[in-house]
Amino acid sequence: MFGFLKKSGEPDQPASPPQQAAWKDRLKRGLSRTRETLNTPVSELLVRSRIDDDVLEEIEATLLMADCGQEATRYLLAELRARVKRDRLEKPAQLQRALMDLLTDVLLPLEQPFDVDSHTPFIIMIAGVNGSGKTTSIGKLAHYFQKQGKSVLLAAGDTFRAAAREQLMAWGERNGVTVIAQDGADPAAVIFDAVTAAKARGIDIVLADTAGRLPTQLHLMEEIAKVRRVIAKADPTGPHEVMLVLDANIGQNALAQVKAFDAAIGLTGLIVTKLDGTAKGGVIAAIARSHATGRPLGLRFIGVGEDLEDLQPFSATEFVSALFEPPEQTAAR
Repeated sequence: MFGFLKKSGEPDQPASPPQQAAWKDRLKRGLSRTRETLNTPVSELLVRSRIDDDVLEEIEATLLMADCGQEATRYLLAELRARVKRDRLEKPAQLQRALMDLLTDVLLPLEQPFDVDSHTPFIIMIAGVNGSGKTTSIGKLAHYFQKQGKSVLLAAGDTFRAAAREQLMAWGERNGVTVIAQDGADPAAVIFDAVTAAKARGIDIVLADTAGRLPTQLHLMEEIAKVRRVIAKADPTGPHEVMLVLDANIGQNALAQVKAFDAAIGLTGLIVTKLDGTAKGGVIAAIARSHATGRPLGLRFIGVGEDLEDLQPFSATEFVSALFEPPEQTAAR
């Protein structure tokens, strides 16, 4: 078992305007590839003299290219056509504003309350396929929660890959937080010990890593379900959050991953990483629409870079604003 001395967190306070502005700049830069896919064709449409079927068809193609998926794209186009008729929109600039508003409405259900003060310790179980950015996200989450004034403990539940344990230990040292790890131990046992230690030490948040696995690896999906059951034995109220980390580069395959992991461990939230390396950021709209008629999952955090501050809570308004140049600016060019 390994550990590092916990550094005291900073006072709990809202982000300052400079911090918010810095995040918006990073978000805009991070979404540059998706922004180019969406914004460039739409901006070109703004020079058209009127809204016609050709304009709407080009918007449809643009949404599909950004990997919004057929369901979300069909919905957005149907709503866009209805709004053109209802509001008597005539200028393409009005169409872009309407699209931004509609896309924001689609994404808003992904914004959900996330109250880590509801339990102590608040146990967050992290799952995902290999290479999704799971362990790195845990390190960034530790940093994020520390900035909220919370004490954090990391559980190295990925016992299959030695490098994963070492990587988590490095994040623990970097953030100055305790890491519970055991060489070659059963992953459920490691996380059980971590929850027990967190209770004894009065830790606010436990971030429990698990081994990466594909949904088709049924024996490993059963194992992660066991991990969830063992957490409930250590704390009958836990886990309080079950997050799936998704690599934005996989596009529409994210929907299948969400479905499979949800069936196995009952997801409550998502993290979408690596948005800075793909033009498929529209997949978030696809995720939102896939849960439109069922139990919605919260998109807790999005990642747009390698720095500690590049993983932040998801905001639909900020996300859409980062994807499009304001139509009044484009029209004035």
